[in-house]
Amino acid sequence: QVQLAESGGGLVQAGGSLRLSCAASGGSLSSFAMGWFRQAPGKEREFVAYVDWTGSTYYGIPVKGRFTASRENAKDTAYLQMSSLKPEDTATYYCAARLAPYNDPDRYDYWGQGTQVTVSS
Repeated sequence: QVQLAESGGGLVQAGGSLRLSCAASGGSLSSFAMGWFRQAPGKEREFVAYVDWTGSTYYGIPVKGRFTASRENAKDTAYLQMSSLKPEDTATYYCAARLAPYNDPDRYDYWGQGTQVTVSS
């Protein structure tokens, strides 16, 4: 079955940048639209970014203008480039994959285990 693995998280100062990667195995990334989500302790999971099968993107309001989602199908890898990071961006970041444009915006078929991003003030 398809497995997703996030990497690239770590500690960064406010105003800095970080790039997260999401590697897919057991399937071709080209089959999926990719979503990025984050969750901070005690808070609900929050939508971050979406990149569809063609590379078109959509972003959640808190990160719009600061984050860029992309995909490299030949490497079976999706990316989330984060810049101008703020302490409120601190969270566990998850990538997810969907096989179809479901009506439910939260429906994804596969999820990664997450990678921690901590932004210091």
